[in-house]
Amino acid sequence: MDRYQRVEKPRPQVAISEHEIRITTQGLIRNYISYATSLLQEKKVPEIVLKAMGQAISKTVATAEIIKRKVPGLYQNTTLSSTSITDAWEPIEEGLLPLETTRHVSMIAITLSTMPLDENATGYQDPLPDNQVKQQKSVFSDGLRGDSRGGRARGRGNGRGRFRGRGWGVTGRGFGRGRVQSWGYGRASGRDPGNVTNEMEV
Repeated sequence: MDRYQRVEKPRPQVAISEHEIRITTQGLIRNYISYATSLLQEKKVPEIVLKAMGQAISKTVATAEIIKRKVPGLYQNTTLSSTSITDAWEPIEEGLLPLETTRHVSMIAITLSTMPLDENATGYQDPLPDNQVKQQKSVFSDGLRGDSRGGRARGRGNGRGRFRGRGWGVTGRGFGRGRVQSWGYGRASGRDPGNVTNEMEV
């Protein structure tokens, strides 16, 4: 296929309901969690549906598990399916004809409900025990947790002078002589860099 280039084919627009959250590989888990918990706890929506396809499936499962540990009493039902996607290819050399290829992509839909669901469904799960649910304010991010940038920290250096740098929320010791300005470890205070927004589009 090195003599072809893929062209985007228009896809039919499907309306997304308020309680449906579509998860992608580019979206941040904390954004999905924030939106889902606001639906369940603030807007009192009885159920939400997390949907994803392909490589975003594992992120969807992780998101559902975190939500279940933040909101008590959630029943779960998981369904798996697949869909066919047709890709169009245009030749970049003369004498070749356009091509179309079809690929099958796995899909997942996880329903989290405050109301009981069908216990006979294949993907049914009971709510988690109360001792596994933690209703507390915490920050979830992809790769870093509790990251606060922009603070300043002080620590005693091994040698003369003091180490001065920007903190990352942990306590540590600096090394060096004299007075320096650099990145370091120490007690920090600052604002979380991530602005939580609602990302729901595929």
